[in-house]
Parts: sequence; C-alpha cells; structure tokens
Amino acid sequence: MASMLQPQIILLKEGTDTSQGKAQLVSNINACTAVADVVRTTLGPRGMDKLIHDDKGNVTISNDGATIMKLLDIVHPAAKILVDIAKSQDSEVGDGTTTVVLLAGEFLKEAKPFVEDGVHPQNLIRSYRTACNLAIEKIKELAVSIEGKSLEEKKSLLAKCAATTLSSKLIGGEKEFFASMVVDAVIAIGNEDRLNMIGIKKQPKKFLNPKILLLNIELELKSEKENAEIRLSDPSQYQSIVDAEWNIIYDKLDKCVKSGAKVVLSRLAIGDLATQYFADRDIFCAGRVTEEDLHRVAAATGGTIQTSVNNIIDEVLGTCEAFEEKQVGNERFNIFSGCPSGRTATLVLRGGADQFIEEAERSLHDAIMIVRRALKNSTVVAGGGAIDMEISRYLRQHARTIAGKSQLFINSYAKALEVIPRQLCDNAGFDATDVLNKLRQKHALTSGEGAPYGVDINTGGIADSFANFVWEPSVVKINAINAATEAACLILSVDETVKNPKSESAQGEAAASAMGGRGRGGGFPGRGRGMRRR
Repeated sequence: MASMLQPQIILLKEGTDTSQGKAQLVSNINACTAVADVVRTTLGPRGMDKLIHDDKGNVTISNDGATIMKLLDIVHPAAKILVDIAKSQDSEVGDGTTTVVLLAGEFLKEAKPFVEDGVHPQNLIRSYRTACNLAIEKIKELAVSIEGKSLEEKKSLLAKCAATTLSSKLIGGEKEFFASMVVDAVIAIGNEDRLNMIGIKKQPKKFLNPKILLLNIELELKSEKENAEIRLSDPSQYQSIVDAEWNIIYDKLDKCVKSGAKVVLSRLAIGDLATQYFADRDIFCAGRVTEEDLHRVAAATGGTIQTSVNNIIDEVLGTCEAFEEKQVGNERFNIFSGCPSGRTATLVLRGGADQFIEEAERSLHDAIMIVRRALKNSTVVAGGGAIDMEISRYLRQHARTIAGKSQLFINSYAKALEVIPRQLCDNAGFDATDVLNKLRQKHALTSGEGAPYGVDINTGGIADSFANFVWEPSVVKINAINAATEAACLILSVDETVKNPKSESAQGEAAASAMGGRGRGGGFPGRGRGMRRR
C-alpha cells in the first residue's frame, strides 16, 4: 500500500497564488472590459471629460484616452496591456487612443461567450488575426489620397483632419481657428521628424538682422567651493585672487561682445554683472533658457551651441531678420522672425485656468501629430464611425463565404467594430439602435454609395462624413485596429496567472537587520553592569 502512494511534488513557493483555466481567462476579459468602460464616455465630439485627482493633490481634467490611461494607477496585469496600447497609439500616431482601448475591450467582450462555451482561444485568435488583415486591406482600398494637390488645397484638407481631431477636445468650440494654426506650424517645420521643433508656450527690445550667440556656459562670478583652501603669506595676495576671478568673467564677456553678437542666449545662468555689462553695450541676453528652446533657436537661426567663448567665428553665430521682445499678457516672449532655416514654429497659449491650458496643449499635440501623419501618409478615410461600419459590413459579408466556426468568430469581430458609431451616439445622447440601423441599411447598398456615411453628431441622424469633412488619416485606423487586435489576442492566449509571494524569510531577515543591536546586550559583550575593571 505504501509503495502505491505518490510523493508530493512542490514546484512553487508556499503562498504562491495561481489561477488558471477558463475562469482565469474570463477574469482577465472582465478586467479589460472594466478599463474600457472608464474611457468609453470620452469618445467623440460630445464625449465627457474625466477629472483625475492624484495622491500628490494634482488635478487633471482631460478626455484624452492616453492621458487618462497613464493617470489611472492600474494594478491588474492583464488590464495593463490596454494602458500600453494606448501609450503606443499616442506615440505612434497621436490620436485614436480612446478608440484603440474601446476596440480591444469590445473584441474581448465579443470573445467572452465563446470562451465560456468552451471554444479554444487559439481558434478565436486565428479568426481575429484573419479579420484584422481583411479590415486593414479594406481601409487601404477605401482611403483617399491627398497627394498631388496644390499647397492651398493640401492645407485645407489637413485643416479638416485637424478639426476632426479637435472636435472631441476641450477647445472644440474654436477648432477652425486652432486647426489652421496647427497646419501652418506643421508645414513650417517641413520634413523635420522631431516634434520638439514645434514649441507650445503657455504663455521690448528689437534688433534687425542680429547675430545670435548660443552658449552652454555660465556667465557669472563663481564662488569658491566650501572646502577650498588657499594659503597666503601676504594679505595683498588676497586681492590678486579676487582680481583674477573678476578678470576671468570680464574676459569671457569681452569675447562675447567682440564676436559681434547682438543676442546672447545661454542654457546656464547669466549673472547680474554679465546682464549689466551686456545692457551697457546694447546687447540682449537671457540665461537659463531650456535646452529644448535653445535647440529650436539653433535649428531656426542656423547657429551652433558653444561650450566655450574662445575663437567664436561668424559660422557658429545664428541670424534672423528681426528679433523682438514682446509682452503678451503678464509674460514676456522673445520672438525670432524671418529665420533662414525656418524649420521651427511656436504656438502661444493663454487662458483662464492652468487645467484648461494643459488640456488645450494636449489637444493641440494630438492635432499636430494627426496633421504630420496625414502629410507623411497622405491618405484619409471617412470619420464619424463610417469606416468602422463599412469594415463591419465587409467582414460580415466575407464571413458568409467561410465554412465552420470561424464564421461566427469573424462575425463577432465585425460586431465589435460597431462600438465606435454606437458609442458616438450614446455620448451625444442619441438613440444608438435607431442610428445604427440606418447606417447598416445605408452601407448595405450594393452601389457602394453608402460607404462614407457615418453618425451626424449635430442632428442625431446619419450623414456623408466625406462631404461634411469629417476625415482622419487612414494610418490612425490601421494602427488602432492592429494594436487592439494584438492586445485582444495576447489576453486570449493567457490561460494561467502566477503571482509570486514576497519571501517571508527575506522580509524577516530585513526586519532583523533593521533592528540589529537595538535590544539589550545586542552584540556588545561586556558593556552591561558589573563590568570587570582591570
């Protein structure tokens, strides 16, 4: 009997939390759906804002999906994947962050009944990937190119893309004004890839054709270090040391003046002495200029940042047609106009509250990214849920040609895509069922004329999104569908979660070492009472 007993095998440390199987997968899906529900109401022009209050007391008001996802302190390991795809969508494309989270949540929600019925997750994953590829091909087929247009036409088209992005933001009421501003800024930087060449400032001197000197050195008297030691045999020597310090700073300032520069900017401090010295010689100076601003000025004026004032030649100095210091509200700004390189632009934002300005800055970032993507990829698709409905119709039609279970899975993928127009209706307070029925009927027309029809936010009906200039770059949709499908497939492929406990012995040792020597007689022999005297 004893020989029949199997020895117990212990693989994981005691206290390790393991959960696996169908229940674990359903739990992960529920967690992701809960995260998607948080950002669900922020979608579209009538989306609501979220007020997030963190542990440091900072308050953020935003309806930008990526910002909300970053500020939510999500601890569930599966739900964190949705945070990652929102971040990647933001860095890759700039807009569509709410869309990508919603789509991933909806794909999982549609997969849940199949998982509960015992369908193997790999079958779902295979079908979802097939549907994703078909959807992306269809988007590319439906996309309209803006290449070959004149600059004015292109500006107008790009402004419409920017306006579509801004319509769902806090500054949506002034979207036409901001859209044209964003397009001008992006065209100003041309093919420059670095987004930091567009500065957004949250809010008098004048020189014509000045030479501009850019420095990365301090121009102030340096006090000696606390531990410096100088030994003097004669008190008069002390004065020579003080004079040497002054001579060093005057020598630096003199070299800056001799370079012929009329504007001196430094990333490090420019002291009172240097400021007065330059002012007496009619030279404008500014210290502690942020590194980003300094690089932007260098790129625009053609100057090079110097780490020494020795041998300053004309080639390293920048120039522009006019430099002016202007007061806007309570702030003073240095404006460089007519720059030879001209590959930079700055937008100045002013407003009532800090939260409003910060949200406006986030909104403009999204619009700038969208215009840059539209310029580079030059294809746009109809917005307002039109492209989602058209892909959904196409996938349902394609599913009928497939035999077997995958027909159901592709159908569920197609149904999930309808979440975008449905949520747009819900957020605007319209009857989603009624609007979706109208859209399905329009998109089902064999002539294909219904393809650009989406939700009309103003009337609560349906309208031609292309005719109403509700456009978005095709790369936004392609990226969103790709990322959402990959996230859903990744979550569906996880069938076990193992959570390792913190080692109790390690915690015990840490506590013991922290308390070491605190008790009586703790490691100090012979120190107690009755210590023997020799």
